[in-house]
Amino acid sequence: MGYYIPVGPDVKLYVEDLNPTGCNTIVFIHGWPANHRMFEYQFNQLPRMGCRCIGIDLRGFGNSDKPWDGYDYNQQADDIRCVIEALGLEDVTLGGHSTGGAIAIRYVARHNSYGVSKLALFAAAAPSLIERPYFPHGLKREEVEKIICDTQNDRPNMLQGFGNMFFFQYITAPFSDWFFQMGLQAAGWSTSAVAEAWLQEELFEDLASIRIPTLILHGIHDKVCLFPLAIAQNRAIRNSKLIPFQYSGHGAFYDERDKFNKELVRFIEA
Repeated sequence: MGYYIPVGPDVKLYVEDLNPTGCNTIVFIHGWPANHRMFEYQFNQLPRMGCRCIGIDLRGFGNSDKPWDGYDYNQQADDIRCVIEALGLEDVTLGGHSTGGAIAIRYVARHNSYGVSKLALFAAAAPSLIERPYFPHGLKREEVEKIICDTQNDRPNMLQGFGNMFFFQYITAPFSDWFFQMGLQAAGWSTSAVAEAWLQEELFEDLASIRIPTLILHGIHDKVCLFPLAIAQNRAIRNSKLIPFQYSGHGAFYDERDKFNKELVRFIEA
């Protein structure tokens, strides 16, 4: 079941709602530059395990509206609040991948966990995607600036290169093209704007404010959100559990999808 939910003047987000009568609800927030379809291999299995799965396309991505502005974490967290309110959700697990994980963290901190009882972070871009003088574990600032430049000058080539570093396990050419097409479905300006937000956004205080149970799933071979980010998240969030994925890169949701699904459902049902 798919529908559009207004989150502001002339902005609607596309939402996919699978197994609405499921006992345990998880809201998925995708990473950059994809959309909710990146969780296909969760949506295929988790409803069989009794879960209700809700996938949201963030503004600018997938089937959602693509306004010119509103790509900072605060606005995107507010968008998620609109969806949770519109669907009347309570006691859900909020799960986010990469930038989606950062937005999920901001949501919990900014909206005091409204409607959310558990948090799941998948290769989350937190507390900072880039290196800072007081945080030496992220990407070089110059690497992100190059992504922004490449997005604005040859986005298809940028997406191809990004996809090539995303997974650790072997993926077929058709799968690679499927993933590439998800990136192309986004608007160029939103793709660039979110990357620009990485240079500004920090979540150190957000992490320290989280009080709900948190699961951290992170591939040790991640070349985008390096594994030390997961260690920093685990140290900062009081009630958190870190599960390393020994055979995964940035896409543990596919690299080790059986283990990923098993650990996620175990956490939701606990």
